[in-house]
Amino acid sequence: MRSCLILADAAPPAFPACGGASAIVLKAPAPGRLPRGARAAEGWPPFYLEVGPITHPDVDRFLETWRESPPDGIFLKGAENGAHVQHLGAKLAVFEARAGLPDGALGVIAAAAGTPAATFDLASFAGCSQRLRALAFDRDALAGSLGVARAAAPLGLARGLLVLAAAAAGLPALDAPCRDAADLALLRKECLAARRDGFKGKLGTTPAEIAVIEEIFAASLQECVAKLPHSAP
Repeated sequence: MRSCLILADAAPPAFPACGGASAIVLKAPAPGRLPRGARAAEGWPPFYLEVGPITHPDVDRFLETWRESPPDGIFLKGAENGAHVQHLGAKLAVFEARAGLPDGALGVIAAAAGTPAATFDLASFAGCSQRLRALAFDRDALAGSLGVARAAAPLGLARGLLVLAAAAAGLPALDAPCRDAADLALLRKECLAARRDGFKGKLGTTPAEIAVIEEIFAASLQECVAKLPHSAP
């Protein structure tokens, strides 16, 4: 998994317009009507519904609205620790049974390190669930929690800890979206730095971003490091 295209639209676009994304994440979408088999036949990448935090009382109700057209997985916002993924896994097992899906059909991408406490519990994701597909750095949530800028030093520390936690769990680490979605030059620098730092992919919000992300994360690490200016963060 190299790229996730995060969309606020009610339905994802056709696959060719997604920039070759490895996965699509839908934020607060209305229930879809295209079955999983039809999506696969049309060449769509796996799509994940954004859900969370797991403690929100409407999680079960929201999942139920998608029973007729189940997603391929869940993008769990506010994942504080492995127990949150396990909690979601129990809900997904019930959802799968009701939707006629095999147990474990839905994967999970956990948006982690979004609070100071969550940063110190990253090791708990190792072995927590076979559903877990990746850890994504929840930079903006952590910045908001601390009341600091997105370039503040504590966020850099949390970012590094997330890479280590993902590696310990045998999972890809996905870097946070670019600080300016319209600045593809900045995105390229961030992607190169992320490759150097051990990330396996990055989140994006536009197809143009996804094309850059896929290009850089498909290249060899040596190629990426060679392109980094000495002043890169």
